[in-house]
Amino acid sequence: DCTFFIQDQPMIGGGRGEVLEPISLNLKGRYLVLIKPDIHVSTREAYQFVTPQSPVHSLRSIIAQPIDVWKERLKNDFEASVFQKYPMLHTIKDGLYADGALYASMSGSGSSVFGIFEKVVKPELPFMDDLIWSGWL
Repeated sequence: DCTFFIQDQPMIGGGRGEVLEPISLNLKGRYLVLIKPDIHVSTREAYQFVTPQSPVHSLRSIIAQPIDVWKERLKNDFEASVFQKYPMLHTIKDGLYADGALYASMSGSGSSVFGIFEKVVKPELPFMDDLIWSGWL
């Protein structure tokens, strides 16, 4: 994963994640909330239970569209099986949408969940008191 951070620009990963191609993506003026609950999802377990789907639209075509259409088109195939085993992660994602996220998803195979917002919002999730709020990214 570190390869993504060597260059300061958005990229799409191909192959097994080792082939990186720069993309045009501007999230300026948006705010990112990242929630990492005290849940560990093993990579082995996540890959063992994932059912990859063939996307209707390519990742490139989806991210070229406004963020408000991402919710219906940009999917993380790991979510179905991981959310089944760890329902709190699904609750977090739903909570981010309820708080106004333009887009929310589990990051990779889990267990962090992120939301992209138009304005600064501290999520009001029922279990937020159990999490440490460290501000905005």
